[in-house]
Amino acid sequence: MAEQFEQRESLALMHQMGLNSGAIERRREIVGLAAADLARIATIKDLVLRRADDYCASFFDSLATFAEARPLLHNTALFDRARRLKLDHLRALASGEYDTQYVEQRIELGLLYAAAGLDNRTFLGAFLALVKQIGADIMQHASLPPMDAFEAFMSLQKVIFFDIGLIVDVLVAQRERVIRQQQEAIRELSTPVLQLRDRLLLLPIIGVIDTYRARLITENLLESIRANRAKVVVMDVTGVATIDSRVANHILQTVTAARLMGARVIVSGISAPVAQSLISLGIELGGLDAVSDLQGGIEVAERNLGYRVTQGEPIDARVNGVN
Repeated sequence: MAEQFEQRESLALMHQMGLNSGAIERRREIVGLAAADLARIATIKDLVLRRADDYCASFFDSLATFAEARPLLHNTALFDRARRLKLDHLRALASGEYDTQYVEQRIELGLLYAAAGLDNRTFLGAFLALVKQIGADIMQHASLPPMDAFEAFMSLQKVIFFDIGLIVDVLVAQRERVIRQQQEAIRELSTPVLQLRDRLLLLPIIGVIDTYRARLITENLLESIRANRAKVVVMDVTGVATIDSRVANHILQTVTAARLMGARVIVSGISAPVAQSLISLGIELGGLDAVSDLQGGIEVAERNLGYRVTQGEPIDARVNGVN
């Protein structure tokens, strides 16, 4: 079940990276892999297949020298799968078939490395040590004249560069995906829209508001108004130290957009310095519903929605029998 999910993930990433048959062919052309190379690789195929288990063990022995590889090597499930995929890779390395299926297997291995937190430097360090060992074996043990053995290794090295490009691209793509997810999480945390009551939303804004963040605030607010069918929004800017003219105009545009969606926006917590700054900038706030603090904003919003807040008898008084 897990393997099927990983295969689907590798296919999805291939699609995202644009690795169709044409793109794969172009990658082979870039490393110079031609028909003559396939013929030379065929002369060392048996040697590589015979030594595949040793090469696999050597690769992970090299990884073990790097502290950065510990998360992979100490996770039994990940390590066993990585070792199996690596052995499949080494057997396919000299196969002469570098098609879509071959690329899919490399992508799957790259995804596993990324899941284990393996970075480019660590992977390349271990892989280059492996390449050196394969090259030495070909030169020493291949039943070929030295020049032919060297040419065969150089042809195989084109496939190796082809593989390195794929694995590095996967590691980079996964790193960028994590960064995007983190940025999205930060954006969501920096512009939260909270539902206080039915049809009532609270948008607390804290910190510096630049134009980019102001746009995010607008987008999140309008989406929340639609999703919650909100009628009133309290936008609290108590935690905002300064608002420049661009941000102020963006807030006014947000208020206007919310009105077009049927929601009234009440701005609370405008500080005296911010108010003076807005006046000095000549920004017209006549159409803005503003109150001094958050509590006042919520009370106004609740009255707009028809809620009545009554003050009951103090709890301590009821417990002590005091009228």
